[in-house]
Amino acid sequence: MVVSRGLSGRLRMCFIGDVRNEDDAHGLPCFGELLRCYRQRAQLTQEGLAEGSGVSVRAISDMERGVAKGPQQRTVAAVGAALALTNAELSQLQHLAKLGRVRHIPPAAPVACPPTPVALGALPPDVDDLAGRENELGALRALAEQVSRGHRRSAQVIVLSGPPGTGKTTLAVRAAHELGAFFPDGRLFLRLRGMSAEPATPADVLHLVLRSLGVGATQIPADLERRAGLCRSLLRDRAVLVVLDDAVDEAQVRPLLTGGSRCLTLVTSRPMLAGLESTTRFALDVLSEGEALALLSAIVGPARLARESAAAVELVGLCGRLPLALRIAGNHLASRPDWSLRRLVSQLRDRGRRLSALTAGDLQVRGVFELSYRKLSPTAATVFRRLALVPGADFSVPAVVALLGGPDAREAAVALEELVDASLVQRSPEEGRYQFHDLLRVFAAKRLRMAESGADARAAEDRLVDWLLTTATAAGTAFHPSAELVGSPLADFPFSDHVDAARWLEVEESNWLAAARIAAASGRHRDVLDLGTAMRWYSGIGGTAHTWVEVFTLALSAATALGSEREEAVHRNFLSWTHLTFLDRPDDAVTFAEQAWEVAVAAGDPREQGWARVYRANVRQRVGEFAACVADLDEAVERFTAAGCPLGLHVARAIRATAFHRTGRFREAVAELETCIRYFRQAKAGPRTPVDDISLGRVLLHSAVSLQALGSVDAALAHAEDALALFRMRGSWIGEARSLHTCGTLMRGRGDLAEARRLFTGALLLFERLGQPRFQVDVLRDLASTSDQLGDSETARRERERALSLCEALTGDEADRIRAELRAELGGLGSGTLDSITVDSGQWAGKP
Repeated sequence: MVVSRGLSGRLRMCFIGDVRNEDDAHGLPCFGELLRCYRQRAQLTQEGLAEGSGVSVRAISDMERGVAKGPQQRTVAAVGAALALTNAELSQLQHLAKLGRVRHIPPAAPVACPPTPVALGALPPDVDDLAGRENELGALRALAEQVSRGHRRSAQVIVLSGPPGTGKTTLAVRAAHELGAFFPDGRLFLRLRGMSAEPATPADVLHLVLRSLGVGATQIPADLERRAGLCRSLLRDRAVLVVLDDAVDEAQVRPLLTGGSRCLTLVTSRPMLAGLESTTRFALDVLSEGEALALLSAIVGPARLARESAAAVELVGLCGRLPLALRIAGNHLASRPDWSLRRLVSQLRDRGRRLSALTAGDLQVRGVFELSYRKLSPTAATVFRRLALVPGADFSVPAVVALLGGPDAREAAVALEELVDASLVQRSPEEGRYQFHDLLRVFAAKRLRMAESGADARAAEDRLVDWLLTTATAAGTAFHPSAELVGSPLADFPFSDHVDAARWLEVEESNWLAAARIAAASGRHRDVLDLGTAMRWYSGIGGTAHTWVEVFTLALSAATALGSEREEAVHRNFLSWTHLTFLDRPDDAVTFAEQAWEVAVAAGDPREQGWARVYRANVRQRVGEFAACVADLDEAVERFTAAGCPLGLHVARAIRATAFHRTGRFREAVAELETCIRYFRQAKAGPRTPVDDISLGRVLLHSAVSLQALGSVDAALAHAEDALALFRMRGSWIGEARSLHTCGTLMRGRGDLAEARRLFTGALLLFERLGQPRFQVDVLRDLASTSDQLGDSETARRERERALSLCEALTGDEADRIRAELRAELGGLGSGTLDSITVDSGQWAGKP
């Protein structure tokens, strides 16, 4: 029998002692038996192999059963490519197919080939177009110099690890060529075949090393330990560089570390070989965009890239900046001078064809990925395939648990670590999270289609979407005001506290938002609606404008599909707030608020009618229609009172106070706000939530503004500082930014210009991070006025120019007024200094 050992560790056997057909009579396994062995080794069904090769399931079945004994060469090549066979394996398969077509050809007698010694100094050829590894080469050169100067007691061992295709061997070869002067006694390059079905054994490798060192074949000890000892004694006083290329694991490498203190051993390996002691490690990653373009330019020529610079940037992106993929793409273009870069880009845009397109001669991206995939345990292979279903940029252990549908977190973590060790997955900079290369994601998706049924893949995706939406909904609900949580305790809350919940929502945002899209597309309207409702209050603390526009738009569509008028009104109100607060689109905000009013009236829901008037009032105050704003808020107070909604009632009163302030009714504003402060300070039915404290911070900040207008600067500053502390405690960047701005204005009023400038600068940085250009303009104008007072006219000019640049993107009458004032100030017609703090109620809108 012929035996081959598959990647799973199981023996694949083709019995030939019992002659069953003419192929067996030659003493060779039949074509069908060997094809089945290779397919099973690749963990593919016949259907999966058919999809990957383009050969029909019927034809594959006929070949494996011996019905078709001699398939054509192109058929064999197609299945060989889908199975990622080595050249030797493909040649054997083609030979057996040929025997099936031409009968009675006796096989050639096997010839024993003794190992060929490796010459000291024989290295693979270097490449001219290595790019982006200057830092690593510099570090290797420094280490080699230390070794040559005798600064070590033992041999220097260096491991170059990284995902497949990152150029580990290319870098090692370049280093071996450049560092030769430090190792006058020679250089050895040894291929360990770690990714092949049969990696080189340490004993065989040591045999080659000893022969290279001049030991006769008959003098080489038989056992591994004695070979290692002899090698160690011969290298003790020599300066030799040894490259061990493509190591499979520590057990293969450890017996080969036989050099003395003047030797350097450079190991390349996809696994990180974390078990090796006293080792310097370099983890190679993909190239930067500039490095990737440099590599492509070196292959196809700079003039060709310059003619299509935009296409070149897209091409390196589609190649994932992976050196092997870039080299293949470059070779593809270099061999086709009539092709434009856009033509190759158009092929690579199709994710289903991308790996097939990244093939040039015997170089292929899919093949190097396949070698690592074959080495995985069954559980890790399943995890790898299903990670293609993760919609976001990175993922966590609980996501893997959901994809697998059953194992505990420990089993999922073990599988992920196996993938990390194989360099198929990388640890993310965010603790506890993982990510993988885009081309590996494409490969995983193709493997998923080939190895698992559509039903199994959909079930795995459904479990992941369920987990993401359920967890996100629970996290968002935790930020509702405690008054809204009465009777709805957070049972089975999956987080330790609100900070933990907020962090999860932030790091998983790309995943839970994508899960909402998937759920919406599949008609899971209730899940989408629950998510949108849960995010009502958190949306004022975290996330971005585009996130909340999309979330509330999806929820609105879900409410409409379910025929729920009340929930439709809720999400039209949310969209009104989002369009005003984040997008600065007052016209759209009014439209959504009026639509919400009409739907809420039809539904007979006074609570949502009250919110609709609050949202319209915000817009009216923004555009300076203060009387209409107060009228809307009076109506909102009536509706909230009728609905028994004290939270909405006090939000409406707080915003009405800001309208009083804007019309010079400062004492009325302070009185109204004192009532609101008492309400938001009072104990609720349960523990205070972040929104309770953020709401209190808001009314304190508004009160500070009105107190300052009445000349009570000390009381105003005390309120503003209390608000700042609350916002910082609860992680509200927008609240913190506005508090810093207010405190800065108060400090400037006291004459402490240096402290005012420090506070304004802090506010500006936060508004920049939040993407709030309107508020950036306000702060920059205050900074410019402060610079004027400090006598720094040049800085004041730059700050006004920057404010004017930001203001050009804003719309509305207020933006027109500010632009005119800034142009006048820059023209020397006077500088605008704000005598009191501008109040904006848009931050409220029933939001934290």
